[in-house]
Amino acid sequence: MHRSRHGEGRGPSQRQLKVGELVRRAVSDVLMRGDLHDPELDRFSITVSEARMSPDLRHAEIFVMPLGGAGEEEVVALLDRNRQELRRAVTREVKLKFSPDLRFRLDRSFDRMDETRRLLADDRVRRDLDDDEDAEDPDADDDREAR
Repeated sequence: MHRSRHGEGRGPSQRQLKVGELVRRAVSDVLMRGDLHDPELDRFSITVSEARMSPDLRHAEIFVMPLGGAGEEEVVALLDRNRQELRRAVTREVKLKFSPDLRFRLDRSFDRMDETRRLLADDRVRRDLDDDEDAEDPDADDDREAR
């Protein structure tokens, strides 16, 4: 059976992770220094949380979130508008064979984290978690009997 070089279900390679982190830092540094000549973009403080590289390192998905979460869609649109200038700045900082095409996405991991916290704080879930801890701890039954 033929196996694909970039197998399905496998995570990113070490090279993808390393280059992704270099690209993330470069984009973050460019935005922090204000190297882009777009006054509309200067209004926002943007967090660059992750850069996912394609297996051939020609495409980078950049996950961003404006500080405070206000103007999310506007930030992505502004970054898309300044994509070429950002790409040139990243190319100057990260020496690669090919300059990666940058694609900007909103980072929804913060929303998922908040939802997870909300679910774990729910009384029904806490009750179930407490029951599981008691079942794993044999001394818990002794403590109950002593009361």
